[in-house]
Amino acid sequence: MTGGQERSDRGTGTGDDELAARLATEAGELLLGVRAELADATAAERKDAGDNRAHAFLMQALAAERPDDAVLSEEATAEEKANSTRLSADRVWIVDPLDGTREFSELGREDWAVHVALWQSGELVAGAVALPAQGVTLATPDVAAPPPAPDTPRIVVSRTRPPAVALAVRDALGGVLVEMGSAGAKVASVVLGLADAYVHAGGQYEWDSAAPVAVARAAGLFTSRLDGSPLLYNQADVLLPDLIVCRPELADAVLAVTRSPST
Repeated sequence: MTGGQERSDRGTGTGDDELAARLATEAGELLLGVRAELADATAAERKDAGDNRAHAFLMQALAAERPDDAVLSEEATAEEKANSTRLSADRVWIVDPLDGTREFSELGREDWAVHVALWQSGELVAGAVALPAQGVTLATPDVAAPPPAPDTPRIVVSRTRPPAVALAVRDALGGVLVEMGSAGAKVASVVLGLADAYVHAGGQYEWDSAAPVAVARAAGLFTSRLDGSPLLYNQADVLLPDLIVCRPELADAVLAVTRSPST
């Protein structure tokens, strides 16, 4: 296999996989309740309430369940994100309490998610992606491989602004685009066999991809940066602007495009 194939089949043996799955699922149930409670509120009010309540739930739960571990959350303050304590920690939970706030705020949409991942000693060792509106939680260590691929590769992209590199991959592979909301939902679509590749450029952070990547690796999928280098987490700079998640048999063809100077 060409490039930065990364996969972790190693569970922690201490219930961390189960904890990630439970917390992602419970945060998702909380968010469904927020959605129902604020059905008549504005989209902005739903976004704010969902972000804040899910963040508070996860922070309180992790403090109770894993008091010695550090946490990096999308909804943390800038000061908390910059706190150097996590950089020297052996175990760091990387969470996105609500991935896809816009989709969450639009009643009826299902392509939003909750991410809970554990980074330990330099690698992702546990992760869960809950898709609450779909009643699905994908969690390590046991994630089924996707079913056989169709003849035409499906490239999952954002609804509004597909990156040029994703369009180039589609053209090179003779594929089609599948539009979807949150990053977690996109990666989940590849895991579930609803798409075959997710190629992103243009800006994400560690919490956008940590749990999805952990789940994707457990399913046997290929993951890397666009240049084929490894995806690294718990870095001082939490910006992680690009990634590839795809079926392993497509990795060489995808990397041939994403590594090209013309893209």
